[in-house]
Amino acid sequence: MLTPKTIEIIKAITPAVAPHAEAITRRFYQLMFAGNPEVKVFFNQAHQHSGGQQQALAGAICAYFANIDNLAVLGPAVNLIAHKHCSLGIQPEHYPIVGKHLLAAIKDVLGDAVTDEIVAAVAEAYGFLADVCIQREKEIYAQQRAAVGGWNGYRKLIVDRKVPESDIVTSFYLKPADGGELPRFEPGQYVTVRIDHPTTPTSPRNYSLSDVPGAGHYRISVKREPRLAADAPDGLISNYLHDQVEVGHAVEVGPPCGEFSIPEESQIEHPVVFLAGGIGVTPLLSMARSLVRRGVSSPVYFAQAARNSRVQAFAEEVHALGSTAPNIRTHVLYDAPLAGDQDLGFCDSVGTISTSFLREWTPYETAAFYFCGPKPFMQGVYRSLKELGVSDDRIHFEFFGPRQDIYAAAESQPAATAVAV
Repeated sequence: MLTPKTIEIIKAITPAVAPHAEAITRRFYQLMFAGNPEVKVFFNQAHQHSGGQQQALAGAICAYFANIDNLAVLGPAVNLIAHKHCSLGIQPEHYPIVGKHLLAAIKDVLGDAVTDEIVAAVAEAYGFLADVCIQREKEIYAQQRAAVGGWNGYRKLIVDRKVPESDIVTSFYLKPADGGELPRFEPGQYVTVRIDHPTTPTSPRNYSLSDVPGAGHYRISVKREPRLAADAPDGLISNYLHDQVEVGHAVEVGPPCGEFSIPEESQIEHPVVFLAGGIGVTPLLSMARSLVRRGVSSPVYFAQAARNSRVQAFAEEVHALGSTAPNIRTHVLYDAPLAGDQDLGFCDSVGTISTSFLREWTPYETAAFYFCGPKPFMQGVYRSLKELGVSDDRIHFEFFGPRQDIYAAAESQPAATAVAV
């Protein structure tokens, strides 16, 4: 355990560190990539360019420091980080690299205010957290190996089918090149795809599994990503998959990871509401279809928000979901419908997933909510749920970046929920 002195020092410096957290993480990545360029393979440079990774790490540091005397509350965050690390193949020997450059970045940014005593306290705190993460990751790696058909690292899977789901989303059905089994996964989990890009080496990418477990294949459904900034390239791997990877091609895939899921053995005793924005539909569709296959009797609600019929993915599957059982309800909303979209029945309404929609369409007093989509969509959904008095223990979401960005939405003024493809 951490020494009382270290806890005291960390609590004392937290107010000074928090305003400079992003400056520290920006400096950290600069130092680490310069001093240990071999670790760049683990980092999506598009997210580096957008600042997303710097913001996410800054949020994690602030959360750790702020809860240094109550680490039990960080359990879910540690589990999320551990799954992400295992998806990328992070090993114990990588942690000292991070610790070294993080301490250097703190000293560079905060200067003479960082005494030897503070350095020792931060080093002890980092070492403690590293040990916790390493142990959790060891457990996840062992579970992956022990699963029927399971593996660690990367395995060659063959593209068995390639199916367009909309103008911008394509599904890839993957089967083992060795003819072996695929391990079951928890609905909502993701796999990691590593591509040896012919011109631009880059990090692996995580893609949610969009089909049900035990189907004899893994299905990932990839949105063709546009550039995140005017001076950045279009999504490197998503566009490569769309344009270059065809049926019969092999791709390297890591085993299923992720804690945003509804385990197949879980008991469902209350209504469940899924709220999907854009490509965020992929993990939620897996969850919803799995509940249907299990014959869950609790009410299940599935709302999908998209721009219009050209970009809505899985239109037929979502429609079929609503006709499978009397306890399943679906609703499709377009916020920028094409001419005829509503008259032809492609959507059920025009608008967004707003507070009024949730109040009228969902059993918000008792339901568990699962949502995924672009950041503005998720901020709007979270704000609406808090306006309706939904407690955090009934709110579940997956988000790349500081989760505080989502929580902070509830503190802002109500606004229409944004939808993006």
